[in-house]
Amino acid sequence: MNILDIIEKKRDKKELTKEEIEYFIKEYTNNNIADYQMASLIMAIYLNGMTNKETADLTLAMAHSGEILDLSVLKKPIIDKHSTGGVGDKVSLVLLPLIASLGIPVAKMSGRGLGFTGGTIDKLESIPGYQTNIDINKFVQNVDKIGISIISQTLNLAPADKKIYALRDSIACVESIPLIASSIMSKKIASGAKEIVLDVTVGSGAFMENKENAEKLAMQMVDIGEKVGRKTVCLLTNMDEPLGYAVGNTLEVIEAINFLKGEKIKDLEEIVLQMGYHMLLRAGEANSFSESSEKLLENIKNGKAYDKFIELVENQGGDISYIDNPSKFEKAEYIEPVYAKKAGYVTKINAKEVGKLACYLGAGRIKKEDKINPRVGIVLNKKVSDKVKEKEILGYIHSDDKEKLNNAIIELEKIINISDKHVEQKPMLLGVINNGNL
Repeated sequence: MNILDIIEKKRDKKELTKEEIEYFIKEYTNNNIADYQMASLIMAIYLNGMTNKETADLTLAMAHSGEILDLSVLKKPIIDKHSTGGVGDKVSLVLLPLIASLGIPVAKMSGRGLGFTGGTIDKLESIPGYQTNIDINKFVQNVDKIGISIISQTLNLAPADKKIYALRDSIACVESIPLIASSIMSKKIASGAKEIVLDVTVGSGAFMENKENAEKLAMQMVDIGEKVGRKTVCLLTNMDEPLGYAVGNTLEVIEAINFLKGEKIKDLEEIVLQMGYHMLLRAGEANSFSESSEKLLENIKNGKAYDKFIELVENQGGDISYIDNPSKFEKAEYIEPVYAKKAGYVTKINAKEVGKLACYLGAGRIKKEDKINPRVGIVLNKKVSDKVKEKEILGYIHSDDKEKLNNAIIELEKIINISDKHVEQKPMLLGVINNGNL
């Protein structure tokens, strides 16, 4: 068996065997296959696709290229939650302590942001002292002790995926459904969860901009889950405008804190309740959406979810005085409003453009090595369908650079479309895929 034969086979649109897939994953991980050879194979996969069996075999091969986390010592089922990413997506910051407050253990490895989509780890690291890089034993001990731990993906989990993703990024082969599905699911399998609830975002601020492709990706991941013995459900959710109002690391943490303290943020609440329902259902803690919603909302109202977030932060070295008093967080040097130039209704707020603007201010990374400024970002005052008066404040730019501030004010005015015609806000839940069915 050699890599040239495998490249030729996939080039000619033939199905690879399990053994061939395991071979090239093992040899590439061990640096026995050159990048240019793997790039040729990845391009062939990108152009010709993979069968469901090939994709499942690829997922397992990547998952087993490193450690497989064993969470059986916790003696409770772990239900993992993952989002394909978006703008203003602080769902994990809110939902995971909320789930843990109901006695369901949360052992979560999260990622960093790249480009216009944010990362949970960057947000948590904006809390002074919070440690995301802890060893596996401490991670498991934290979950056993307080029912929750959220750390970065720094362990030797799915190293083949790390190498292949970096290569895909460098040869313009990121947008391949089999490669995206196997990348996500290999990490979920390596992370030890037996049940997986996935949020596949759809829209301008998502990796999948149209529903058709999002459905294909979701079905592929559900199919992989079935083939490898992981119960998987995918929710398709709207990411045409930013989720919530805040975009930027510290700003999103503050919004999450306020939400856990009871502040109503309609679109964020809807996603939290929908994701929470499927997690509680799989944990055997609810039989209906109304039952799960009642439990989730009650634990926000009685403060148990907020208390669990405090416990999480304190247990991982974070300074909880910032959680108790968010005004302590460092603020950007300039915080300036953006005004509406005319009256009307907000018809569109392009999430991708808002994310790119926040990235320009320093809230995100263009390259992996870029340093994030946690203070900067954008806080919107309006959502799609909201009425606007002339000269009313549409939002605020938080910047440490005067020139970038002025440019961002001009750009945000362009991004927020205002019209005389009223439009309805799109629903947040666009579909649920379970066992391959819509």
